[in-house]
Order: sequence, then structure tokens, then C-alpha cells
Amino acid sequence: MGPDQALDQAVSLGELESNPSSSCKLPKVRRKEITPLEDSQIKTFLELIKGHPHEYLYKITLFTGMREGEVLGLTWACVDMQYGNLTVKQQLRREQKKGGQYYFSPTKNGKSRTIALSPSVVYLFRCQKQKQMLMKAAVPEWEKTNLVFTNSKGGVLSYRTVYDCFKRIVKKMGCPELRFHDLRHQYAVIAIKNGDDIKTIQGNLGHATAAFTLDVYGHVTEQMKRDSANRMESYLQALSDL
Repeated sequence: MGPDQALDQAVSLGELESNPSSSCKLPKVRRKEITPLEDSQIKTFLELIKGHPHEYLYKITLFTGMREGEVLGLTWACVDMQYGNLTVKQQLRREQKKGGQYYFSPTKNGKSRTIALSPSVVYLFRCQKQKQMLMKAAVPEWEKTNLVFTNSKGGVLSYRTVYDCFKRIVKKMGCPELRFHDLRHQYAVIAIKNGDDIKTIQGNLGHATAAFTLDVYGHVTEQMKRDSANRMESYLQALSDL
């Protein structure tokens, strides 16, 4: 029983004259409007990160839709390159205080999820594995975290490092307002535009419901409807010319 139901029951039992929560007005949730990148901008981004220390981190985030904490907390035990599956079951977090320590916690909704990877994304993981092996060979005291993405000594890769590098890149491409989290949004937009059903996208993103996914990315589907209408108009115009 939720708090509101408990108050309603108290009213029915005569313990309260009225439910005090009924007069409460919750503030409207205003989400930041998502403005998808054009294909040309995505190509520019991919060009700029070639050879970058975090190249594979940024690409894998873009093509899987993982949250920042999830990709930084990803371990090799959760990457099945043979069958092309990725299990997301934890995230890296930092204590909210000065000098706060990093720690691992369950995903945002407390549930693990499995993402089917395309062969090209599996290849990116193989490249990251090879790169990490070379890094490990050059460091005698390599930290055994088994993380997919680490610092130069095998330890946790800090949020700040990832953020600063990302902001320098997007500033070069003329989009200084872009956030790392926008890579996750971009993944969802790409998936929708390529015909993935909302239920699949919801599962890959780890959203609680498909309704929430539609609420966040509904403007994208609306544009697709408009594009569909325009294609239909072009078809009808072509028929009228026969």
C-alpha cells in the first residue's frame, strides 16, 4: 500500500477528515529537449575520435546506448564476444562529497539486461581488448579490476576524465552543448530511425516501460510519421502523372 492509499484508508476509517495529499500539486517534469545529430555530424564525431585514448569507449557507448556509469562499470565477464551479447548489471558511481570514492552499484532500475551486439560493435570490443593487453604489458603493477575501460594503470576511469575529453571533441565539431549522455539519446534515435520496435529499444536502454521510452523519444516517431506522409504524397503525385 502506497502512502496516498494509506491516507485514503485513514479517511475512510474516520481517523482523518480529508486526505492532505489531495491538495498537493506536483511540479511538472520538464525534460531537456533532445535534438538528434545529423548523419554528417555523427560522421564528423567519429572522424575526430579516431586514435583518441577513449575512441572505443565513445563508439561503444554510441552504438549500445549504455549510461555513462554502466559503460565505466562494465567488466569483461559481461562481454560475450563469441555470441555477440553484452550483459549490463552494474554501474560505476562516486560518493557525493569532496574526494569521494568510486564504488559499484546495481543499474538504475536494479535489473540486469542483455544487449545483442552487431558484429561491428563486437569488433570494437576486440580492438579495446587488444589495446588493453598492450597497456597491461607496459605496466608492471596493473590493477586487476577486469574493467573494460580503465585508466593507464588498470584502475577506474574517472568521470571527469571522460567528460573533459568529450567536451573538447564536441567543441571542435561546433556542438559545445552536447553532453556525454547525449550519446545514449543518439543511440535511441538511430535505432528508431532504423526501424527497431519500441519494446526492443526499451529493453536495450533499460527503461522501466515502453511508455517511458515513447514519452522521451516521441518527437522522433512523430517526425517519422511526417516523413511517411511525405513519401505517400510523393507516391500519389507520381500516380497522378500516369
